[in-house]
Amino acid sequence: MNNVSVFEEKVNLPTLQLDAQAQKLLGFDARYLRIQKRLQLILHAKELERWSMTHHKKQLAIIELLSDQYPLAIFYGDVGTGKTANAEAIANRLARDAKIQDAILFKLSNKVRGTGRVGEMGTLITQAFDDITRAIGPGKGRAFLIIDEGDSLGASRSQDHSHHEDKVGVNTLIQSIDNMRKHGGRIFVILCTNRLGALDAAVIRRASIVENFERPSDVERHELFTRDLGDLGISASEIEKLVKATAATDTQPAWTYSDIRTRLYPTAMSLAFPDSPLAVKHFYQAVAELGPSPVMEG
Repeated sequence: MNNVSVFEEKVNLPTLQLDAQAQKLLGFDARYLRIQKRLQLILHAKELERWSMTHHKKQLAIIELLSDQYPLAIFYGDVGTGKTANAEAIANRLARDAKIQDAILFKLSNKVRGTGRVGEMGTLITQAFDDITRAIGPGKGRAFLIIDEGDSLGASRSQDHSHHEDKVGVNTLIQSIDNMRKHGGRIFVILCTNRLGALDAAVIRRASIVENFERPSDVERHELFTRDLGDLGISASEIEKLVKATAATDTQPAWTYSDIRTRLYPTAMSLAFPDSPLAVKHFYQAVAELGPSPVMEG
């Protein structure tokens, strides 16, 4: 069990690849700035003391209260709304803006759930956090841990179908998050989930940041199509028709970013290639054939 890699990937930050990823995310800059302001109080906890002495000539009582914050953010929203991509890009931008040269991004693999043996999931979760702690060492290193599909690890222990092993896993996850506070913001966890309501109340309560990711609005889909299809020479009126075609109706939800970029675009391309140039009619045909992904129920 000790030889099992519980991480999907480990990436040294900052990286140009995630810089490029951020450029493709609509509304990223505004979201990043909003989250950065809240994260500063956690990631720069020790600097708060200096700030207090500089501006107030004493250490304010509120500083000690802020030190009790948990280094956890929850990104929630429907499938395909960009939670994980934003989490990666935000961690990367934080490392770049703070000029951190020894930051590491960890993505937890579903292997952490183990194979069903008694106590295995709890052991693997503990192993993951121990590995991260060793990676940052005693110096100035920082780590960002992304837990995708977080409800598979942090599901409510009160659910009737909750298995004993799942409850142990949730307990271990909570304890590991609690232990992260002693590192003074050097380790930060971003848990992504499609179902906020499925998370255990104790996990939600520990989140310093809870960020909602919604399906793109008409304005956002207009920006997306304009940005992605601008070099095809599609007219503004045709872009508007695509926006309307991918909007919510009485019978189906609006299309997600993922629906558009990973399903609509490839299908339209397949209708054109290799015998004809890509045209707006291929996008309309693809919309009619596919439809948006269903809403994930909580």
